Amino acid sequence: MSARLDVLVNGYAGERVASTVSLVRDGDVVIVIDPGMVADRRQILEPLASLGVRPEDATDVVLGHHHPDHTLNVALFDRARAHDCWAIYEGDRWTDRQADGFALSPSVRLMATPGHTPQDITTLVGTDEGLVACTYLWWSAKGPEDDPLASDLDELRRSRQRLLALGPVLIVPGHGAPFAPR
Repeated sequence: MSARLDVLVNGYAGERVASTVSLVRDGDVVIVIDPGMVADRRQILEPLASLGVRPEDATDVVLGHHHPDHTLNVALFDRARAHDCWAIYEGDRWTDRQADGFALSPSVRLMATPGHTPQDITTLVGTDEGLVACTYLWWSAKGPEDDPLASDLDELRRSRQRLLALGPVLIVPGHGAPFAPR
């Protein structure tokens, strides 16, 4: 079984900042990845509606790291379980678990990819086209080559190598349009 990934918002960073927000559907599992800062919440809600998805349909939200530009709109999905690097949050339950290798569905799993922050996780999505990685290891296809805000540039490079070894066909960066890895 393969999941379907749709990018709802292509993020950007500069004078203004917006998170790349993605939707993954795998059977009954509906995952929103990084519902962070956008110019207007309608930029998240309208693409969802056009795909036939209501906020209350989301079963899971993945927060790739804890910066507000990637987390600000998580409350739009108040019925969903929220996932970060060390736990699952649902209602008033906090369940500790490491993200690395955690499966959200048959075709979606999390991978620890520290570097930009120590808590970064990448969402790996198996699609009909191949493996897609929603990640912070790259800001966008245009760069910068070296993340100027990386907490550990050497760790970021090691995480990139680990991810690229999996052979992703598409990278969905935290602040840009999807691109094929070089």
